[in-house]
Amino acid sequence: MIVKVVFYSMYGHVQAMARAVAEGAARVNGTRVDLRRVPETLQHDVLEKMGALKFQESIQDIPVCTVDELQEASALIFGTPTRFGNMCGQMRQFLDGTGGLWASGALVGKVGSVFTSSATQHGGQESTLLSFHITLLHHGMIIAGLPYTFKGQMGTDEVTGGSPYGASTIAGGDGARMPSRNELDGARFQGDYVARIAARLTDKP
Repeated sequence: MIVKVVFYSMYGHVQAMARAVAEGAARVNGTRVDLRRVPETLQHDVLEKMGALKFQESIQDIPVCTVDELQEASALIFGTPTRFGNMCGQMRQFLDGTGGLWASGALVGKVGSVFTSSATQHGGQESTLLSFHITLLHHGMIIAGLPYTFKGQMGTDEVTGGSPYGASTIAGGDGARMPSRNELDGARFQGDYVARIAARLTDKP
């Protein structure tokens, strides 16, 4: 069984969450996890001005995802930073290229899940996750979130991401805050949870 973790990360926050999601999915026996990034749409000089070039160069070893390879997976777990309460443009452009898969029904019945990152605690994490689900539903995918059996989202002793819609992290206004232990635990839980659902669905008699 193949689980693909497909993400876009500008400064490393979503990438850290993606690796944790992949770790969680890999816990499920018989699962191969592919970590993929979506194509960059910004020019080299723009990334440099945004202070993102160094990080982008550091993840060149992670393969760029192609649209066609999505159909080989039993589950797709997407990661995107929040942009004004929605997914980032890079992810949107990638998904807009999946029309052929939609027309053929190639993703129908696969498990879909999403995780995200925002600068502030109430910076649109939930709206990003929920609006992302719309695209997955159009593809006929089965949506999985982050259930409350992950107890880390029930605490009130720290500022943390995480909701029933999916794992998330808070980067802080200057981007200096990396995912906390609780947020990474939530990402691992989500990866494991999604892979287990996919394994049940693909276990045909």
